[in-house]
Amino acid sequence: MDNFKLASSEIGTLWGEYVNGTAVHVINQYMVSIVEDEKIKTLFEDAIKTFENQKQQITKFFENEGFHVPIGFTAESDLHQGAKRLFSDTFCLHYLHVMTLHGLLGHITSLSGSVRKDLRRFYGDCDNAGKEMYDKTIELLLEKGLFQRDPYFYPEESPEYVTGKNFLGGLFGNNRSLAATEILSLSLNLKKKILEKTITIAFSQITQDEEVRKFLTSTQDTTDDQIQALGNILREDNLPVPTSWETEVTISNDSPFSDKLMLYHVGFLMQASQAYHGVGLASAMRIDLAAQYERIILKNLAVTKDWFDLMTKNKWLEQPPLSPNRKMIANVK
Repeated sequence: MDNFKLASSEIGTLWGEYVNGTAVHVINQYMVSIVEDEKIKTLFEDAIKTFENQKQQITKFFENEGFHVPIGFTAESDLHQGAKRLFSDTFCLHYLHVMTLHGLLGHITSLSGSVRKDLRRFYGDCDNAGKEMYDKTIELLLEKGLFQRDPYFYPEESPEYVTGKNFLGGLFGNNRSLAATEILSLSLNLKKKILEKTITIAFSQITQDEEVRKFLTSTQDTTDDQIQALGNILREDNLPVPTSWETEVTISNDSPFSDKLMLYHVGFLMQASQAYHGVGLASAMRIDLAAQYERIILKNLAVTKDWFDLMTKNKWLEQPPLSPNRKMIANVK
């Protein structure tokens, strides 16, 4: 039935979809303005139209329930028209692909917290649109020779069972070869970290705020350390590491974005990557690999705390809907 009131989980997912979606939407609007390749431009135009429709539907959900529509991000407030080119076409396509993956994860998470039929239908449509965009970005990346496939395996003679504790390995070498399930998580995590590092490099060049620049530079160093640590695990097995995209950032220091948008977006990428780190930790069956994921997760929690302090200091962090404070209500006479 669609006449139930939206539950707290449903309000929360809608709020997150709106705020995160508007942030990416502004960046997509900038990228479509600088992309020269017509096939890539068409994908961005599709992504922009898709979110504009989703934004209208989310707005109706909030208004029908009597909730304020989130502030989010807008081109009027957070996009500086006429700024010099900051990214290459290649990076723009990679960005759209990775953000589509993040969107798919977000839509499925939102769907799993939804009960009302109209909301389930909405997130189902969002998921279908995301899967269609995922296919399009994959096809174009493959067509242009820009998609790096994960390592190939050779078939074994027969299936085998784990036979001893040596499968877990140790912290100081003498580890077995990586399992296919572990390589999957390593690859996904590295691709997310590479995007995160590239974005922090670009944003550190163009930010107008010295504190924001200091945070972005520090985050860039942290991310690079994590890329090297995860990459070394692949190298030890003579496996290829995903290529970096730093050279796809121009030398422009002319900012197309507000500092608020840039800092928020980096925080979003860090928080989204934590979900992939968690999956990597859960799938790790080697002690050294699990320890590496734990180190990354703990370090990123500390970085997120610094991000939160900087966002709140500048009054840039929008507050989501809160549950009623019953004690405060009871004391108001």
